[in-house]
Amino acid sequence: MTAGTRSSFLVALAVVVVDQITKVAAHRWLRPAGSVEVVPGFFDLTYSRNRGGLFGYFADLPEPWRVGLLTALPVLAIALLSRFLLRGEDLSRPARVGLSAVLGGALGNLIDRALRGEVVDFLDAYASAPGLADWLVRHFGTAHWPTFNVADSAIVVGAGLLLLDVLRPHARAPAPAPSAASRSIAPE
Repeated sequence: MTAGTRSSFLVALAVVVVDQITKVAAHRWLRPAGSVEVVPGFFDLTYSRNRGGLFGYFADLPEPWRVGLLTALPVLAIALLSRFLLRGEDLSRPARVGLSAVLGGALGNLIDRALRGEVVDFLDAYASAPGLADWLVRHFGTAHWPTFNVADSAIVVGAGLLLLDVLRPHARAPAPAPSAASRSIAPE
């Protein structure tokens, strides 16, 4: 295993550790409080639990379909991400960090599902300024982002890094100079 691969898995592990510590803290201290205003009109810490997937999708699926789907998809994603990291010696730094962040986020939320049967969310972003809130409601139907957690944040940041890596122009490696042995001498 290369040093780059080891550091990729350490980034993923760091995401999992921070995610699980913040979820335990939210469950212990925020659950009784319900919600704590952090930035008025923009950001609160609000304890919630999500039985579904991203944005609560699949929360209403009957058992065992919900559990099966919300377990199988992350396990598949974790296996694929791990394989990319193990075989991707030529990955750029943003791609490697992006894959690591998504891997850590997927693992963090999968651990929640395995331990709690649902995911703990506590980060709550919204817009209450009249002009901005009205614009968001007109264009997106709401001025309130679904409550999320550190794992979700890592997945979004990681996906953003991967997208930027795909969109940015990559420098092409210069063609190797011909060696003396490969140069031919023209016949006379």
